[in-house]
Amino acid sequence: MIVPCVWEHNGSDTLLYAVNLPGAYARGESREAALDKMDREIRTYLNWMGGPVPDRITVEIIQDAPCGLEIRDADSDVLFAAEREPLSVEDYERVKALALKSAGDFLKLYQSVPDQNTSVLPVRKTFYGQVPRTAEEMYQHTKNVNAYYFGEIGVDVDNDGTILECRARGFEALEARKDYLQNPVFDGSYGECWTLRKVLRRFIWHDRIHARAMYRMAVKTFGAGAVPDVFFFEG
Repeated sequence: MIVPCVWEHNGSDTLLYAVNLPGAYARGESREAALDKMDREIRTYLNWMGGPVPDRITVEIIQDAPCGLEIRDADSDVLFAAEREPLSVEDYERVKALALKSAGDFLKLYQSVPDQNTSVLPVRKTFYGQVPRTAEEMYQHTKNVNAYYFGEIGVDVDNDGTILECRARGFEALEARKDYLQNPVFDGSYGECWTLRKVLRRFIWHDRIHARAMYRMAVKTFGAGAVPDVFFFEG
C-alpha cells in the first residue's frame, strides 16, 4: 500500500499527514523520526476504520509545506493541494461518516474515564496557554473547535450539546448550502486558507491528537484497562 503524505515542518519539528486517510498523522523532531512512526499510525487508523490492513506500507511525500507555526504544540495551517479539489457526493459522505465516527468515539472515550476531573499529568504551558490535562479539559477543548472550524468556511454553528451533536448540526447547516461540494477556498482567520476538505481532515486530526492524549492520561492516572482503546492506539 502506497500512502501519499504531506510534510509540514518548522525547522527540525515535523508533521506528516496521510492525504487519503484524513486525520492520520505522525509527529517527530525530524522527518525521519516522523516517518518511523507513520507505519504504525496508518495501521492503527485502518484498524479504527474497520478496513483491511496491508502487510506492507510505503510512505510517499508528495507535498513539502514549510510552516512558521509551533507545530510541536499541534498548530498547523497547511492546505493540501488535494484539498482544493471539488468533492463528489460519495467522497463527502465517506469522510463525513469518519468525522462523525471520530466524534462519537471521542465521546465514548471521554465518558469512560473514571474521574473526568482527575489527572496525574503535570501542568504544562505553551505560547497558546495551558495544555489540557484532565479528560474534562481535553473534551471541552476538542468539542469547542466546532464553531471555529465550520465558521472558517462560512457555516454559522455553535458548540452546544455533545461533541457528536454539535458536529452533526454543523454538517446539517453545511448541507443546506447548494454549492458546498464545490469546495471553494476561503480566506479564514490569521491568514489561513480553508476548504471543506480541510475542515473534514482537521476535525479527525484534532480528535486523534486529543484522544491519544486522553487515552494515555487515563492509563497513567487510573491504570491499564481503565478505558477502552476505541481508537486502536495500542494496535
